[in-house]
Amino acid sequence: MVTQRWTEETVSLLGGKIVVLKGGSGEPLVVIHRDNGFPGRQPFLEELAKHFTVYVPALPGYPNGDPKAFTWMVNVRDLAISQQLLVSDMGLSQVTVVGLGYGGWLVAELATMCKHLFKRMVLVGAMGIQPEKGEIFDQFLSNTEDYARTMFYDRARFEAIYTPLPDYDQLEKWETCREQTSRIGWKPYMYNRALPLLLKDVKVPTAVVWGREDKVVPLECGELYSKAIPGSKLTVIDQCGHAADLEKPQQVAKAVLSLAGKA
Repeated sequence: MVTQRWTEETVSLLGGKIVVLKGGSGEPLVVIHRDNGFPGRQPFLEELAKHFTVYVPALPGYPNGDPKAFTWMVNVRDLAISQQLLVSDMGLSQVTVVGLGYGGWLVAELATMCKHLFKRMVLVGAMGIQPEKGEIFDQFLSNTEDYARTMFYDRARFEAIYTPLPDYDQLEKWETCREQTSRIGWKPYMYNRALPLLLKDVKVPTAVVWGREDKVVPLECGELYSKAIPGSKLTVIDQCGHAADLEKPQQVAKAVLSLAGKA
């Protein structure tokens, strides 16, 4: 398999520094990672990089995102606006934006404020909408490793990425993620009651992608997102949990490429 060339660039943003992973060629595509970070280059990114120039910024306050410099952030909109500023600073416009889990929530919030930024939007297992029947998994009632494992339907896939016994460095990264998430997404927990109403004015071409066995954000939330965003399409992937891009990279990439007319 031919892999793309990837580089890392450190970018100054709002008084701190973050690392942006970049690879591939073509029109720009930005991937916003989950609340427990992003484990680096994976098949999902490699597939997208065959068709796009892919940018994966570290979220401010998360590992590779200068955690101590961004403790002033107190809500999801602070974090979402930081991504708009980052994209503008990189000279990008009319981008395809893919949000993974918590990152999907950021993307959805940003779409309600900065529609001009988007060419397309893909939400994968996105938090941000309060389920009507179920509930979003409370990561603060478990340890960070258990939370990461809960994101996977296939235990073997988790272990292939993080090893059967994640090392101290990985555990520390997860704890750093949880600290910033608790600061920003604690109350109300992982949703914005206004978001479904605000999304009704979003006309960005949108794909909503969900793992059928998602134990972190119930499939019900995917249905609510699809209902809220005009013209959006919900794709459900069987035998797949919350970390759909890591468990079923080809299928998630196909949803992105189909939206872009590249499949």
